[in-house]
Amino acid sequence: MLRMTTLASALALIAGGALAEEIKVGVSPGEHAEIMEEVAKIAAPKGLEIDVIEFSDYVVPNQALADGDIQANSFQHQPYLDNQVKDRGFDLVPVATTITTPMGLYSSKIESLDDLPEGAQVGIPNDPTNGGRALLVLQDLGQIKLAEGTGLTPSVLDVTENPKGIKFQELDAAQLPRSLADLDAALINTNYALASGLNPKTDAIATEKADSPYVNIIVVRNGDQEQPWVKTLVEAYHSPELKAFIDEKYQGSVITSW
Repeated sequence: MLRMTTLASALALIAGGALAEEIKVGVSPGEHAEIMEEVAKIAAPKGLEIDVIEFSDYVVPNQALADGDIQANSFQHQPYLDNQVKDRGFDLVPVATTITTPMGLYSSKIESLDDLPEGAQVGIPNDPTNGGRALLVLQDLGQIKLAEGTGLTPSVLDVTENPKGIKFQELDAAQLPRSLADLDAALINTNYALASGLNPKTDAIATEKADSPYVNIIVVRNGDQEQPWVKTLVEAYHSPELKAFIDEKYQGSVITSW
């Protein structure tokens, strides 16, 4: 028997005269999960039932998609996907852009970037893409200088100038908010900041520039791009209703791409 999760799903079945299609979409905690739950409400009357699956890290959602355990994911930006495809051989492709969530510098010890001490312990994500992103943010903030030609994935080995002698602590991205007490500051992705009760607009002491290349994407297995459910999923995500929800809920800390 087909599981009905909402009244809208049931009405869609009656109106369409056919069984609704059901998919599983992987997300990370925080705004990606909250937004996809809203997408599910919008997609249900269109005959698409979305089961939102949360993953606690950035690695498993692509593996789960490649393995066929889920049909799509929505948690990553293009540079991260490119790195995963290169390193792990995944045959995954983007089908739509979603939101941009500027990375922020947070601290429980200082209130201004000017207060960052000599030899500061600064946490950054330990995956190559988001770690590189954090270093680029620090460069834009004038705290370090990176070697030319490192692109979007520099490592701490590419730091050529470090006037304050910052000591980088590479940690799992999800652990960074909980590690603030042990650090002078940390570069934290917005989804993990929000999930930990941090407000990017009021709690971050500095943020990534608005013209960052890190817009997030919906990803599917190569070959599924033309599936009817993909079109419905993207239409639901890019709907005026969802844009209004994001604008009202996040008040500018999450920016829509459409």
